[in-house]
Formats: sequence, C-alpha cells, structure tokens
Amino acid sequence: MDYLKNFVIPFVGLSTGEHQFDYEIDDEFFASFEYSEIQRANVRVNITLDKSERMMVLSFYMVGTLEVICSRCAGEFDLPIEGEEILYIKYGQEYKEEDDNIIIVPENESQINVAPFIYDYLSLMVPYRVVHPDDENGQSTCDPDIISRIATTIEKKDIDPRWDKLKDLNID
Repeated sequence: MDYLKNFVIPFVGLSTGEHQFDYEIDDEFFASFEYSEIQRANVRVNITLDKSERMMVLSFYMVGTLEVICSRCAGEFDLPIEGEEILYIKYGQEYKEEDDNIIIVPENESQINVAPFIYDYLSLMVPYRVVHPDDENGQSTCDPDIISRIATTIEKKDIDPRWDKLKDLNID
C-alpha cells in the first residue's frame, strides 16, 4: 500500500463545519519523497478542516523534532520545531495555485492529499544554516574533535605571500 494514501482527506462526504485530522510524521513519510533532505522525524500534525459551501480552510499545527545535519561539524541532532500554517482551498474549473496558501481545486474533486503540503511546511521550518544549540553555559555542543580539526586546518594553511602586498594598499 502506498504510504502517502494515509494523507488523503475525502472531503465530499463531510458536513459543513470543522473536522479534525491527526497525523504522526516519521521516517517513512520523508522516505516517500524523492531527494528529501530530511531523513528522520518525529512530528505530530493536527489539521483542522473548516468546510463551507464554496471553500475549505485547512489549519495545520505541527510540533516535534526533525533530525538535521549541523552546518558547522556535520553531526546529526534533533531540531525542535513548532509552527502553524493555513491553506485556503476554493472550488473552480481546474486545479490552480493562486498564491502560496491559496489553491483552487476542480468542483468535481472529492479529496485532497495533504502530504505535499505537510512536506513543504516541515521542510521550510529547517533554517538554511543549522548548528547545534549551545548548552546551558553558552558553550557549543558541536563535536569538539571536528571543531579542533577545523581549527588546526585553518592554522596550518599557508597564506600566499603575494596576498600580503594587498594589505599595504590604502583605499581611503
């Protein structure tokens, strides 16, 4: 069975008003997406679907951890995440994305797959540059062996003496 079928919400039979959907996002979820940078996760997603006559509003609340790779020492750690997103779904002639959070689905559509939206929302919660958090004393929790190797490599690096002449230039 296709794992992502668990994320299809059949909205045609739902009455107007609010409906709750809860999902546990784990490693299998991200493995279902080709080229996913996130490999491991433990996230709870709560979706409130507010259905009206001409549109639906999906409110996503996500909380948990995503395993990420530190940009400084390349060590893995769990990044705590928490966030909310809102997706507006209108009915129209054909599928179309009007905005980042507004989509139009054909009037004859009977279900929506929320997996791509969850994937995008969680992926966007990971900062561009991720580093291990500091401990309670303000010290880095990066791998000290890797950090010392980086520092040693930087110190040993010979500087081309031709670049020293540029220091003498006065650009004022």
